Amino acid sequence: MQGIKSIGVLGAGQMGAGIAQVFSLAGYGVKLTDISDEKLAGAVETIEHHMRRQVAKGRTKPEEVEAALAKIETATDYSIFADCDVVIEAATENEELKREIFKELCPVLKPEAILCSNTSSISITRLASVTDRPAQFMGMHFMNPVPVMQLVELIRGIATEESTFSTIRTLTQALGKTTASAEDFPAFIVNRVLMPMINEAVYTLYEGVGSVDAIDTAMRLGANHPMGPLELADFIGLDTCLAIMSVLYEGLADTKYRPCPLLVKYVEAGWVGQKAGRGFYDYSGDVPVPTR
Repeated sequence: MQGIKSIGVLGAGQMGAGIAQVFSLAGYGVKLTDISDEKLAGAVETIEHHMRRQVAKGRTKPEEVEAALAKIETATDYSIFADCDVVIEAATENEELKREIFKELCPVLKPEAILCSNTSSISITRLASVTDRPAQFMGMHFMNPVPVMQLVELIRGIATEESTFSTIRTLTQALGKTTASAEDFPAFIVNRVLMPMINEAVYTLYEGVGSVDAIDTAMRLGANHPMGPLELADFIGLDTCLAIMSVLYEGLADTKYRPCPLLVKYVEAGWVGQKAGRGFYDYSGDVPVPTR
């Protein structure tokens, strides 16, 4: 896209690595940061692995992979973002953490840089308020996994200028993604609908209405969902599901969004899904096994 050449991605976890992958393959220079060189090395290894899989499937050419990987630069400090045109924050879904990040990040950015958050639920207006550029701040919520999923939710804060929104919408479309514009309400569109369904599936398990396997099978075959809701919750991360449900519950003050006690208990136990090896399924073997 004309005028946008360098993209910063703050956070090299599953979402940040995916965002870096799609931008580098689209020809943009990418600056990627995280708290350690080890995390960054792991992220680059993951990105390369996913790109090689795309080559094996005939979706990408080997030379495109080499060119894309050469466009990714990593560092553990924010000074790497000094010349970025757009910086996308993809840290953990924790508002206080994100606010602290933005306070530290803004002084190193050039005045015209646009700042986006990949938050899936937190108020864009509140996050923008701690920055020095609320008019150049907005939500850019990629779906997981980023290289596969077509949608990107775009969210304006109350101070977001139309030129900022237009620039990010055009940039997103240049990636081959489809955009959906959401108002700045808790959890926006996708998670406002999706997370209560997952939470209700956990309640269904909690109340003994059905087992993990029965609930997921019912929704896959009865509602034609590609993944059962409990399987999907494990894939997303139960800690992330709980964080989003808490945002909905606190932000909308409606008891229908109360997180299921079983979801809370699993997160407290550290059973947060695939990334922990256990959630509603046990991932220690070759095939995931329901835990209840």
